[in-house]
Amino acid sequence: NLGDDVLYSGTVAAAMEGRFLGFPALAFSMVGQIIKHYDTGAVIARQIIQQLRPNILPAKTILNINIPDVPLADIKGIKVTRLGARHIAEPLIKSQDPRGNTLYWIGPPGNASDAGSGTDFYAVAQHCVSVTPLSFDMTHYKVFDNLNALIDKIDWQI
Repeated sequence: NLGDDVLYSGTVAAAMEGRFLGFPALAFSMVGQIIKHYDTGAVIARQIIQQLRPNILPAKTILNINIPDVPLADIKGIKVTRLGARHIAEPLIKSQDPRGNTLYWIGPPGNASDAGSGTDFYAVAQHCVSVTPLSFDMTHYKVFDNLNALIDKIDWQI
C-alpha cells in the first residue's frame, strides 16, 4: 500500500470505513511479495499502537503504515512520510476462465516514479517503517478555478 496504491487497497478501504464512523484508524501492511517476517510486523504494530493509544489521534484520522519485510533487527526506524507515486501498471493480461470466458488481469504494478526522500517508497527502501497520514478529500484544487470557468461557459439549454 505504497504511494497511489492506497486508491486500490482493501486495507486502506477498511480504515476509511473507520474514519466514516468517526474513529481514528490504522492501516498496517507488510511490504513484499511473499512475506517472511510477520513477527517484525507484529512487534512494530504493537509498538505504534502502544505509543499512539494514550495520545488519542483526532477522530477521522487515517494512518497508512507500511512495514518492510525484514528481520526486526534490520528496521532502521519509523518515519512520517508522504505518499509517493508509481508509473502506470504493466499492460493488461488476457486470459480465459475454465468456461472459456475472456478475463483481463491488471498487470504487475509499475515502478515507483516518485520515490524520493520523504516518501513512503523511500522510507521502506531504507528499511524504515513508513507512517503516512491520509485524508479523504481527493479534490484537485489546482484545477478547480480553471475548470469552474470552463464549465460556466457551457450554454445550458433545457
